[in-house]
Amino acid sequence: MGQPVASRGRAATPTLGKAMLNKYARAFFTRVLTPFAAFLIRRGVSPDTVTLIGTAGVIAGALVFYPRGEFFWGTVVITLFVFSDLVDGNMARQLGRSSRWGAFLDSTLDRVADGAIFGGFALWYAGGGDDNVLCAVSIFCLASGQVVSYTKARGESIGLPVAVNGLVERAERLVISLVAAGFAGLHKFGVPGIQYLLPVALWIVAVGSLVTLVQRVVTVRRESAEAEAAAAAQEQGSAQQDSQEQGSQGRETAK
Repeated sequence: MGQPVASRGRAATPTLGKAMLNKYARAFFTRVLTPFAAFLIRRGVSPDTVTLIGTAGVIAGALVFYPRGEFFWGTVVITLFVFSDLVDGNMARQLGRSSRWGAFLDSTLDRVADGAIFGGFALWYAGGGDDNVLCAVSIFCLASGQVVSYTKARGESIGLPVAVNGLVERAERLVISLVAAGFAGLHKFGVPGIQYLLPVALWIVAVGSLVTLVQRVVTVRRESAEAEAAAAAQEQGSAQQDSQEQGSQGRETAK
């Protein structure tokens, strides 16, 4: 959620499947949502307002419905508000606005929304779900998702590209969790056995997030070593050049 900004750090090259999905899915929803985005602009609504409302809706859907085990309706509410991520960006493009503030607000509120979703799962399993193991897994998904995002942001802030495709990044975490939660909620409508989809999905997200975290840490370690080696080589080259220049000046003086 939030306006795009051209000055964001360079992202890793996506896989073919991710690139195609991103290309065609975004193109479709852009066509669908452009009239609605234009309507909001005519009404004087700002992209930041849409970002804030979208995040509030996701938080409400996650923390009102999920702790009560209402996974189907909670997922429906969350999904509706998740589309604000595309609406506010569409509005920003129509208005010709790309700002660092918009990108910051977008990223910050994305972390808040993610925390609410997995926090809602944790509250359910700590209460009515009565499963301490799955409560712990949900908390791990919440924490690891935040750390995975932090590793990339921190790596880029110290000048590294962090050029790695994580196994389970934010989009995968949300799609796997929300789809599983939505289907699991059909158990209350009489669909037998489907409630086990959510625990399976949470384990997948937890393991995938751990693998992604390791991938990013290893990548940052390698890129850091390469950058330091390049800097040392450059410093050594500069020192040798200075030494040669001083020797040349000494010979000229002797003459």
